[in-house]
Amino acid sequence: MLAVCLLGVTAGPAFGAGTPARVKATQQLAVLESPHGAHQEPEASSPQTEVVPSRRPITGERTTLPVTGSLTGADGVRWLQVMLPGRPNSSTGWIAQQGTRKLMTGWHIVVDLAARRVSAYSNGHLLRSFQAVVGKPSTPTPTGQFFVEEIVQMASGEAGGPFALALSARSDALQEFEGGPGQIAIHGRDNLGGTLGAAESHGCIRLGSAGIDWLAARIGPGTPATIYG
Repeated sequence: MLAVCLLGVTAGPAFGAGTPARVKATQQLAVLESPHGAHQEPEASSPQTEVVPSRRPITGERTTLPVTGSLTGADGVRWLQVMLPGRPNSSTGWIAQQGTRKLMTGWHIVVDLAARRVSAYSNGHLLRSFQAVVGKPSTPTPTGQFFVEEIVQMASGEAGGPFALALSARSDALQEFEGGPGQIAIHGRDNLGGTLGAAESHGCIRLGSAGIDWLAARIGPGTPATIYG
């Protein structure tokens, strides 16, 4: 069962307070064909911070990471700097390019906490904007540069349905939630409610059914998500 508001295990710098910087037209992604060790520097002898699984824990989808840099090391190995899921928030690491597959996306999600809105950009152009429920003061929605880890279709009647976009963000207030890692998601309001435009969630971002349906039909794993405000 998916633990909603913060996802359970069974289931960069933030923009300023004003208008966010121009959204990039496209973003390179790395799809992991095998588990990869994430290193602090682009060399095999550099300390390894974690091993990134090749599949996501909820859906089994391939792990897809935004690429923020690349270079060829002195040993001839091609390295990719990628955004990493989980804590610490907005962290990056270096992985070997071998064993990855390159993708590009033109999608970018921007969440404005002050305005309590979720905006969807395609190829740098704003397409849709939705009013949202965001985290309450005691359990605020974290800010930073994140990405969509996986898209979860909820069972009929399950809280937070009909879809959840599980993000790489983790709550700063709750280290765990219902047995999970305090993962933040953009999801629906089924059996949860919440007033659109209010700050009253555990940290997740809730949308009306029309909004989350529209996003789930278009957004894929690895899509960048900027949360600010």
